[in-house]
Amino acid sequence: MPEQRKPRFFKWFYPGMGIKRWISVCTSGLFLIVLVAVYTIRSFSKNNVLLAAFSTALVIFGVFLIYTGIQNMLRIFVKTLMPERKEELVDLVYQKRQERFLERGPRVVAIGGGTGLSTLLQGLKKYTKNITAIVTVTDTGGSSGRLRDELDILPPGDIRNCLVALADAEPLMLQLFQYRFENGSGLKGHSFGNLFITALSKVTGDFDKAIKESSKVLAIRGHVIPSTLEKVSLVGEFFDGAVLKGETNITGRGMPIKRVWLEPENCHATPESLDAIENADVIICGPGSLFTSVLPNLLISEILQKILSSEAKKFYVANVMTQPGETDGFSVFDHLESLIRHTDPRLVDTVFVNTDPVPENLLTKYQSQNASQVRIDIEKIRERGYEVVEGSMVKFGEQVRHDPELLAKLMFEKLLEMNAQKDRVTVER
Repeated sequence: MPEQRKPRFFKWFYPGMGIKRWISVCTSGLFLIVLVAVYTIRSFSKNNVLLAAFSTALVIFGVFLIYTGIQNMLRIFVKTLMPERKEELVDLVYQKRQERFLERGPRVVAIGGGTGLSTLLQGLKKYTKNITAIVTVTDTGGSSGRLRDELDILPPGDIRNCLVALADAEPLMLQLFQYRFENGSGLKGHSFGNLFITALSKVTGDFDKAIKESSKVLAIRGHVIPSTLEKVSLVGEFFDGAVLKGETNITGRGMPIKRVWLEPENCHATPESLDAIENADVIICGPGSLFTSVLPNLLISEILQKILSSEAKKFYVANVMTQPGETDGFSVFDHLESLIRHTDPRLVDTVFVNTDPVPENLLTKYQSQNASQVRIDIEKIRERGYEVVEGSMVKFGEQVRHDPELLAKLMFEKLLEMNAQKDRVTVER
């Protein structure tokens, strides 16, 4: 064994390794410090200020040589072990520190679908890696609806958006997943990510496994889980007595919705979603389309019962704008009332409400689409016994959207406050 190890050790000194010079620099620095130390001890009796200053300078220079040698050796190791990384060593160390911080973050379960949920996830992943997104699978429109009908799979669109929102992959990969084909009789309107998940589900024979493999490709922070793996349909009843099946049919009628339910009503939740809820520190519903993104998950009895039995904090994020054909004329309280009427008053502890006014130019744009800003009636919510967090949590562009970072910041501040209050009560007892 010694005979085999010796040649391998001497490989460090082969030409072109780039490390010999830095070993020599470290050795020189160490030798210089030892030499000065020995000489200083021997000359200790001589009270020579000039000699002391010169010795100090040599020691500092020796330390500098050691530091330079070690730094460059580490740079060589990092470059060799991770050649694809372009970051400086200090950046890599900082990233690792951030990873450790995120791994210790609270366990968050976010429930919903559509743009609202993916927006929320973008902010949450900056505070914790322990995120589980429970996503609705009742979408019947666009690319997802076509794949659902033609290939008999669960709609992948909302799941794709959540995967991208939590991804830590290269920007090019994210752009690829969100790329939507503009031409081709069969491809037009489909997104690459939807086709990728669909193809994986056919190759693996398992939609759930396809999501897990896609999660690895995108290196997501957290988990994305469908609320159920059964093919379910959303059914809506209107105030005029009409009943329609299918998300697009319900929203397309453009009439006030009285109630919604799932068919079959006794569908089963995914075991992973139930485990996540049971171990959660905080459960978040919304933002997102009330009847077609948030409620479909909560209409699964197993999920609702697991939430009600959980000791986690329960947040609801109210929408900023009404949705045509779904929540026309709704206030914040109307959203909350519809939510608990379909589920249970214990579903929510705290409601997050944006108080920033929407600019006039955007209000005019939304009014042309039969939408308006959700009326803010916070006192009615408080009268029902719910806590309200008010604040600025939106950003204005071509559309009105929740600001991921502002919303997540408010949520984690509130969570810290609630945990501190709980600790004080425990100490007082």
